Amino acid sequence: MNILILGANGFIGSHLIERILEKTDWTVTAFDLRGDNLQGLGDRVSVKLGDLYDQDDWIEEQISRCDVVLPLAGIAKPAYYITNPLMTFELDFEQNLKIVRMCAKHSKRIIFPSTSEVYGMSSGDTLLEDESLLIQGPIKNTRWIYSCSKQMMDRVITAYGQERGLPYTLFRPFNWIGPKLDTFNDARDRKARSITQMIYDVSVGRPITLVDGGIQRRSFTYVTDGVDCLISIIEDRKSAANGEIFNIGNPDSNHSIKALALEIVEAMKEFPAFSKSANEATLIEQPSQTYYGKGYEDVQDRKPSIAKAMELLDWRPQIGFKEAVRKTVQYYASRP
Repeated sequence: MNILILGANGFIGSHLIERILEKTDWTVTAFDLRGDNLQGLGDRVSVKLGDLYDQDDWIEEQISRCDVVLPLAGIAKPAYYITNPLMTFELDFEQNLKIVRMCAKHSKRIIFPSTSEVYGMSSGDTLLEDESLLIQGPIKNTRWIYSCSKQMMDRVITAYGQERGLPYTLFRPFNWIGPKLDTFNDARDRKARSITQMIYDVSVGRPITLVDGGIQRRSFTYVTDGVDCLISIIEDRKSAANGEIFNIGNPDSNHSIKALALEIVEAMKEFPAFSKSANEATLIEQPSQTYYGKGYEDVQDRKPSIAKAMELLDWRPQIGFKEAVRKTVQYYASRP
């Protein structure tokens, strides 16, 4: 099987390729703007570097040749899609719409990254792929342009499946964490996601900032659990995943952001590179409008139902919260 992965250098893409090489005999065509996470992968991975905006002919040719397409390129950091809403829409919707249309033209299976953000401010004990309402905040809160762009892609892909027979699967990651999630360069500018930002802040002697007190809860999922589910979706020998949406998360690892911060500090104390700064770590609280600026709005809890993935894919997460945090900290402790 030949897999085309666009945005292959990113967090999900690079981990997925590593897992594919470890667990399958598939070949991968990898495309991204940069290739720092795509070095030394061997002869089963072909890497092409370029800009998604001006490679339509090459991308369509690869789509016509491959078996499965995963368009993983996108903006997925609140700090970016709040300050750059147009860029978020252009990449996450407009560019991906071109890919979807190419897949439909060539009748190629697409596995598309939706997001837990599409559930917006929906409430309830668990979020169900086919039942939960998708509720976004006011237009002035630009955070929701990411969610809306992804939701519209979900609906367009589903419509192509209905009207044109496009084979597809949508997956919704719930707060995947692990190595390479963000760089310390992102964190230096306070643009990293929570776990990388906190590790960096402690390592340089900054206090960890708990936005709105850190009471928000998320279901933290270790990245290898996530990509193992993706591999099950790609394999899909019984076509159980076709036309389906899957939450991919760990509901047993549902914790507050403050609990995450405290766990990070404890994990950092174990590693010599971080132990001194971790023992001196402090936490402060800051309103979200101060930290992110205007346009931000938060969600108090986000807990997935994974019953569908368990039933149709025989998948369940294996790595708990403490181990996931420790593995992530260990990666950054080993970096030069």
